[in-house]
Amino acid sequence: MSAASRTPRLLDHLVLPVIDLATARYRYEQLGFTVAADALHPFGTENACVFFADKTYLEPLGIAQREQCEAAALAGNVFTGRDQAYRFRRGQDGFSAIVVSTDDAKADHVRFQERGISAGDMLEFSRPMKLPDGSEAVGSFRLSFAADLRAPDFFFFSCQRVKSLPSDRSALETHANGVKGVAEVVLSEPNPTDFQYILQEVVDEREVSAHSFGMDIETRNGVKISVLNPAGMAGFFDKKTPGHSRGLRGRAIVFKVADLAATEQLLTANAVSFIRKDNRLIVPETPGQGVIFAFGE
Repeated sequence: MSAASRTPRLLDHLVLPVIDLATARYRYEQLGFTVAADALHPFGTENACVFFADKTYLEPLGIAQREQCEAAALAGNVFTGRDQAYRFRRGQDGFSAIVVSTDDAKADHVRFQERGISAGDMLEFSRPMKLPDGSEAVGSFRLSFAADLRAPDFFFFSCQRVKSLPSDRSALETHANGVKGVAEVVLSEPNPTDFQYILQEVVDEREVSAHSFGMDIETRNGVKISVLNPAGMAGFFDKKTPGHSRGLRGRAIVFKVADLAATEQLLTANAVSFIRKDNRLIVPETPGQGVIFAFGE
């Protein structure tokens, strides 16, 4: 594929391991998010997604059947294998993967293999999902995985919807906190440009902006993926990462809101701790929310 023929990918969703879905749901609702019904994967994990009007979403991921997850991982399921490894190394709440959308996961898998960043076999599965009106639909998915051995605590995949779920999610895309979508996804690493290559290949975008705090790359739907060094994490998010071992780590999600004052009012009313910084409200990690959430206009 020539550089000229590249089309940057859309950010699809973010995978957020949680201690359990009940804790995550309680926390997300406290933050003013509308959370979809719990849904089961056929390999032992479960999720309760948070959908946005910009067609991105969050996937809080829980363990429904540990034995099933472990058996799937042993059989080569990259998704459950990486999740098990993440929880072992980093704990039960966090941020483990960035997902981009694709029309052809098989072609992505071949490309990831050719570029030396494949994380293992593709995964194809179907699962039912309960819709807001109580009815049920079945979605089928095909995933291709990418990772860097130097970053054991983070991975990427492209997701092809072979059979899409019904797309009218308007009821689920409206949030009391006024969130419209994702503005920025933040990873950390002491020397960010060491991971420029994998980000360029996953997003399928050559253009990278390097600066003194790290580097950024933009997805086709305008979401910035940032990799920040310790100075960047401290400067933008008041997060000290002095003992940070090497490798990418998922750190923060910045949301776009319609009216920051209204968001602040809701967080205050719900007794959510936050700090104000650079026209943003920054909510630190807590059980059920293993990553910094920042809200900005």
